[in-house]
Amino acid sequence: MAQYYDVHPDNPQPRSLAQVSKILSDGGLVAYPTDSCYALGCLLGNAEGLERIRRIRKLDDKHHFTLVVDRFAQLGPWVDMSNRDFRAVKAATPGSYTFILHATREVPKMMQHPKKKSVGVRIPNHRTTLALLETLGAPLMSSTLLLPGHEDPPTDGWTVKELLDNEVDAVLDSGDCGVEPTTVVDLTGDVPEVVRVGAGDPSLFE
Repeated sequence: MAQYYDVHPDNPQPRSLAQVSKILSDGGLVAYPTDSCYALGCLLGNAEGLERIRRIRKLDDKHHFTLVVDRFAQLGPWVDMSNRDFRAVKAATPGSYTFILHATREVPKMMQHPKKKSVGVRIPNHRTTLALLETLGAPLMSSTLLLPGHEDPPTDGWTVKELLDNEVDAVLDSGDCGVEPTTVVDLTGDVPEVVRVGAGDPSLFE
């Protein structure tokens, strides 16, 4: 049964964040709110956690997992960015975007696209998510919580707990959550390509 943590949206309680952080550090899988619906996350390098996300979402090996960090400066070790990419990502973060970029050797192969050697990166504009990342002190490997057979993603923490009570180790709820997935922008080609239109304004990259 998943642990349930209800925290304040503006001032999430440090004790609850520390408990969720420990679950992640111990190899757990957590559902957490973002500025663009709920996400599933585990600690960077947690192979079992990624497999659990694949099972929950019924994903194949071509799915782009996302590296979630709390500030732009943390992206450097994980992705190669041209000057164009640097300016584009910096201008749009934090925000409801996922950027696909060329991965560095520091990114675990299990997270990379098998052919493109790329990875998604994200800096959400959400107080609870950023506070959790700060407490954790490490990036999360993550994927939007879009369940097979469901037309819309769940946006309520208690609903997430009911749906995934035996699938995740904890649900973090702060009452505020986006209702659309991120806008996905592929920056691995010569020109930016909007792969999915979501909560972020796609016109910045069209």
